[in-house]
Amino acid sequence: MSNPLIAALDSADADRVVAWADQLAPECGLLKVGLQAFTASGPSLVRAVVERGPVFLDLKLHDIPNTVAGAAGAVADLGVTMLTVHASGGPRMIEAAAKAAPDVAILAVTVLTSLDDDDMTAVGQRPVDEQVPRLAKLAIDAGAAGIVCAPSEVEAVRGAIGIDPLVVVPGIRPAGSATDDQARVATPAEALAAGASHLVVGRPITRATDPAEAARDIVASL
Repeated sequence: MSNPLIAALDSADADRVVAWADQLAPECGLLKVGLQAFTASGPSLVRAVVERGPVFLDLKLHDIPNTVAGAAGAVADLGVTMLTVHASGGPRMIEAAAKAAPDVAILAVTVLTSLDDDDMTAVGQRPVDEQVPRLAKLAIDAGAAGIVCAPSEVEAVRGAIGIDPLVVVPGIRPAGSATDDQARVATPAEALAAGASHLVVGRPITRATDPAEAARDIVASL
C-alpha cells in the first residue's frame, strides 16, 4: 500500500466518525473503526465508513474458534479490509477466523501497547520482548495475514515472521506529541524504518484543529 497511514476514528458519536472519515479518507491508506465506535453504532457505521474508504475494523476478537469464525464471517459481509483478533486466542481460533473471512486480512494482536513487563507479570505471562515474537510466529503459522505490535517490537517480529506479512503498529506519536495511555511509542519514521507496513495514529490526528492537515503532515514526514 502506497500510503501506510491508518487513522483511528475513535468516538462513540457516529456523526463525528463519519465526518472524520470524509476528511481523512483522501489522506490515509485506511480508516480504523474500533471497539468504542462499533459498540455505540454497530455495523451500520462500519458500512458508512466503508463507503468512504478502506476500513481496518479493530475488534480484537477473542473467543472459542466457532464463535470467532461466525463473527469474522459477519465482518466480511461488511466489506472491511482488515480485522483484528487476539493472538493469545490460539492457533485454532486464528485459523478459524482466516478461513471464515478469506478476503479480509486477519491481523493478530500480540501484546497491547498499553502493557509493560509489570503488567505481563501480573497476569502470569512472559516479558513483552519474549511474548510478542512468540505470539507473532504462532499467528502467522496459523494463517493470519499480519501482526499488530508496538513500535519497539517490530524488529523482533520481523525476525520471527519474515518480510512478507503485514506489521501494523499502533502507539505512533509524531515528535512532540503526548504519549497519552500508550506505554511503548515511536515516531512514524522510526516505526517504518524498523519494518512496519502500516501505522495507526488516532488522537494526534483527530484532536488536531485540522485533522486532514495533521494526517498530511504525518505522511509528508515519511
